[in-house]
Amino acid sequence: MPIYEYHCEKCDKNFECLVLGGDTPACPACGTQEVARLMSACGFVSKSGAGAAAKRAAADSGCSGCGSTNCSSCGH
Repeated sequence: MPIYEYHCEKCDKNFECLVLGGDTPACPACGTQEVARLMSACGFVSKSGAGAAAKRAAADSGCSGCGSTNCSSCGH
């Protein structure tokens, strides 16, 4: 069961939520379901030295919304 990060469109708060199936969570601050799922940061660290190259590649990304170099949600 994944934990996703969300942004509330109504009160402008970010929150995390455990999501089951296709459920849409409600904002814990205001209760609305007008939320957008955010792209989360990677949850692991490379010990092989490749992490530095990946970090540089993410920094060179044309996307200001995330660290990915190929993001299908924003087209970069």
